[in-house]
Amino acid sequence: MISVLLPPSLVGIIGFVMLLAVLTGCFLLLLPFALIKFLVPIPAFRRACTDVLFAIVRLWGDANEVVFRLLYPIQWDVEFAGWLDPRSSYLLVSNHQSWIDILLVVHVFRHRVPPVCFFLKQELLWVPIIGFACWAMDFPFMKRHSREAIERNPALKNEDLETTRRACEKFRQHPATIVNFAEGTRFTEEKRIARQSPYRHLLRPKAAGLSFTLNAMGDQFAGVVDLTIAYKPTRQPLIWSFLTGEQNHIGIHVGVLPVPQELVAGNYQGDAEFRTRFQNWLNAIWTRKDARLDKWLGGVTAAVRPRMT
Repeated sequence: MISVLLPPSLVGIIGFVMLLAVLTGCFLLLLPFALIKFLVPIPAFRRACTDVLFAIVRLWGDANEVVFRLLYPIQWDVEFAGWLDPRSSYLLVSNHQSWIDILLVVHVFRHRVPPVCFFLKQELLWVPIIGFACWAMDFPFMKRHSREAIERNPALKNEDLETTRRACEKFRQHPATIVNFAEGTRFTEEKRIARQSPYRHLLRPKAAGLSFTLNAMGDQFAGVVDLTIAYKPTRQPLIWSFLTGEQNHIGIHVGVLPVPQELVAGNYQGDAEFRTRFQNWLNAIWTRKDARLDKWLGGVTAAVRPRMT
């Protein structure tokens, strides 16, 4: 492994350049199909172009794995509790700590499930390469509004749910794995304290978007994939810790849960009893996830928690 022969900072620079080169190369492959997709208004043709785009994403994951093998002596502690069918759709729920999470999701699942589709923050639409690629693949971009803005205009509260509804209608056209980082943002210890999270290693999960996705596509999902990602504690920003090779042991647990049929058809916003039941279901998943992280991390204290970037 190159990482054991060179200084960590140099490994980090090499890793960043190689991963960026892979991303750029795949983007250049993707670009003509993305442009054709939006220039030719034929639904069947557009679906075929989307299939090609997702195949390029899987190629991106394969190329990233080559980089990982060349640079990093990573011990992947991957546990699968359940069976996945690459021809069936899934709802994937994960904790979120870093941009690296996205690389790992693609890496682990690229040949095990249908194409992964992320719900992204609106700001990412303007990120070079990534924003355009995700837009071309019909990923939904969610707008975040402050509490003050929602108080001034209550209609903004429903904007993300409407985006979810439109996205789910598109996903009905082909099998997909809908990825939801239910915490809504990357974990930091400061956010955990400020939001008074009852968990040691997680923020409180947001249930509304998940409920709406299940309501729109529940009949299509073969299961709910509960993904837990654990990194080694570090004092560095997590993305740099990964690039320099410090993250040489990564824990990944994949649980496949049944779709909660009693929670598929319900009014999350208008039915308080249904909302409570849905939140209890999601909180139970989060409690198990937190216990799993606590076991992996050995009760790590805030003093050595990674800085998430």
